[in-house]
Amino acid sequence: SGKAEGVSESETKPDTGLPEVPVPADDTPEVLNKALSGLSSRWKNWWVRGILTLAMISFFFIIIYLGPMVLMLIVLCVQIKCFQEIIHIGYSVYHSYHLPWFRTLSWYFLLCVNYFFYGETVTDYFFNLVQREEPLRILSKYHRLISFALYLTGFCMFVLSLVKKHYRLQFYMFGWTHVTLLIVVTQSHLIIHNLFEGMIWFIVPISCVICNDIMAYMFGFFFGRTPLIKLSPKKTWEGFIGGFFSTVVFGILLSYVMAGYSFFVCPVEFNSDHNSFEVDCVPSDLFQLQDYALPATLESLTGWPTVRLYPFQIHSISLSAFASLMGPFGGFFASGFKRAFKIKDFANTIPGHGGIMDRFDCQYLMATFVNVYIASFIRGPNPAKVVQQLLALRLDQQLNIFNSLKSHLIERGLLEDVA
Repeated sequence: SGKAEGVSESETKPDTGLPEVPVPADDTPEVLNKALSGLSSRWKNWWVRGILTLAMISFFFIIIYLGPMVLMLIVLCVQIKCFQEIIHIGYSVYHSYHLPWFRTLSWYFLLCVNYFFYGETVTDYFFNLVQREEPLRILSKYHRLISFALYLTGFCMFVLSLVKKHYRLQFYMFGWTHVTLLIVVTQSHLIIHNLFEGMIWFIVPISCVICNDIMAYMFGFFFGRTPLIKLSPKKTWEGFIGGFFSTVVFGILLSYVMAGYSFFVCPVEFNSDHNSFEVDCVPSDLFQLQDYALPATLESLTGWPTVRLYPFQIHSISLSAFASLMGPFGGFFASGFKRAFKIKDFANTIPGHGGIMDRFDCQYLMATFVNVYIASFIRGPNPAKVVQQLLALRLDQQLNIFNSLKSHLIERGLLEDVA
């Protein structure tokens, strides 16, 4: 019956253990191959990873300098590339079955989900612009209906594409596409939401993950002796522990530097008068230096009764700890996924590092944590959004709310009753 549905015998066999990952072809640039030809493979890989890491960090600095709009575009490009790499694996594994419309429907669902999420973002953060333009106002009003209609069209297309001998595989790949959308698109949308809270909520978490990745590799390379997890044989306890302490210190220092600049700490807002993004504000108390009393033990060691810190630095400890303790599990998850399909990397986009998804497997998990952290401990009611919702009500509803608010303020003694 398995063969009748287009499933090979190898698919029906249970996993008997971790499959051996094949050695990938050498994708190192010829220039680096010549320059490092005299080194052993271990040190050659160290230098290749190091050089490419510095190049990626330099590129990261450039896009930060270019501002939030460029960062959002980069997030979208990374999302599309990660989606392509995961979908390509599914297509390659089952290419021989020639599943109808698989790739077309996968990209169509990506378009639908992005339309929904970015439409929600535009409505939330560009309310004045949306209300000013009639076509945008109509699209905003019926946005969820349009999104559902688009998804329903794709759903019907999938049902019509079903072929008897491929039923099982087609539903398998339908699930593959939707899980990929959940992992990649939903979490990249959260990254953009974090960015709107202030670039520091985007830069510090990403930098902590990068720092942990680098320092764990360095400590593991020079001091690693004890294997950490079977899914990633090269990961060691020495690298894991060294990466943790290095990342916490790095997060505190980076937060101290960035918290002093309004460009990084101010929420990203859209100015409808100039049709541009602005990052100008009076920094909140979270980014104002405050005195903190040290515990008696630390005071006796340092001789300092108090220290001056930004409150954000305390929050950065939580971000750094998550990046170094829980973030790697995103990488372990990706390792298990790749081993299940006997591949070394998601792609060979970056020599020595694999594909884009190989670099961002931990970042997506981190983005979700930061979004939950902000919602739980940082963000309060947004007055601008409350006003937006009030202006969308009928006039009689607005008047009722005005009278209720006026009565409340009079009871609190903040307004005088002139009646």
